[in-house]
Amino acid sequence: MEKVVPDAQWVHKLLPDRDPWAHKGNFGKILLLCGSVGYTGAAALAARAAVRAGAGLVFLGVPEKIYAIEAVKLDEPIVFPLPDENGKLSRKALEEILPRLKTVDACLIGPGLGQSEGVFQVVSTVLREGTCPIILDADGINVMAAHKDLLRERTGTTILTPHDGEFARLKMPGQNRLEDTMALARELGAIVLRKGHRTLITDGTRVYENTTGNPGMATGGSGDVLAGLLTALVGQGMAPLEAAACAAWLHGAAGDRCAQELGQYGMTPTDMVQVLPRLLK
Repeated sequence: MEKVVPDAQWVHKLLPDRDPWAHKGNFGKILLLCGSVGYTGAAALAARAAVRAGAGLVFLGVPEKIYAIEAVKLDEPIVFPLPDENGKLSRKALEEILPRLKTVDACLIGPGLGQSEGVFQVVSTVLREGTCPIILDADGINVMAAHKDLLRERTGTTILTPHDGEFARLKMPGQNRLEDTMALARELGAIVLRKGHRTLITDGTRVYENTTGNPGMATGGSGDVLAGLLTALVGQGMAPLEAAACAAWLHGAAGDRCAQELGQYGMTPTDMVQVLPRLLK
């Protein structure tokens, strides 16, 4: 098993070309399903990161109770309201989600969604019905932790982005972090991006280990930035495993740039989003 450690040259070689004759439809059409009452920032951060990472069209579906907040916060993403129950997505949201799901190049589901029966119905149905690559993050992972059979049955590409706590809900950790991560990827037939110091990215066979990043990134919202960034790269046509490795490197490099300019104590996920363009040029 060969472990690859990405660097700036490797990442920039893989980033999609920007065809001068292209239009917004050529740079990825992505769907983000995020947010709930009390967690409006997760949706906004993921959407802003996706825009900054070059996605051509970013559609953000949020519970109706937070739609006005997100619509005011965001200019570039196309924000639309979805039926909710107590501030979280309800099963009725699927009537609007599923037609959109058929038209996009990648879908992110999970940041800030919270946990409820309605959220579970939405997440499980999106996984079952969606054919595009799906990035499952945060509460998307949490609501599926007791239903791994549905993840195993999926035929499309699935990318899971757990931190160690979320990982433990999917698989009891052993003594070897790398072996555990590869084993989960093989078990679920998915790509696993296991966040943390030296983030690991694997499909169960190939492995990438990320070395960018710093403790200043250990704050709420940082993972939402990574999720949006990753979805944008997948939506632009990058191979999912390499997109995950590139996203981890860029996310960490943005954090490192913020730490240099602002310090680890004061940097924020919003700062990381604003730095991304400097790393992608």
